[in-house]
Amino acid sequence: MWDVQDKLVWGMAGLRFLSGSVEVMAALLMIYYGTVERAVVVNAFLSLIGPTVLILVTAIGLLGLADKLDFTKILMVMAGVGLILYGVRS
Repeated sequence: MWDVQDKLVWGMAGLRFLSGSVEVMAALLMIYYGTVERAVVVNAFLSLIGPTVLILVTAIGLLGLADKLDFTKILMVMAGVGLILYGVRS
């Protein structure tokens, strides 16, 4: 089950585990503080973490695929990530 040979996969999964842990900790902080004002502040902090993890995990994946994909396809994936971030922010 855990016979993953590629270290990039472990890096991508590790970043996602770290991101998930931060999300769970943020939920616990919201419950701990117990006010909407503090929950909004914690949520604002999370809005910085999500896109950063998305970009980092995508970058690691693209590094692993760089020798298998041509340059235009890599640019298309990067443009897609950019459009996702633009759509979320707008």
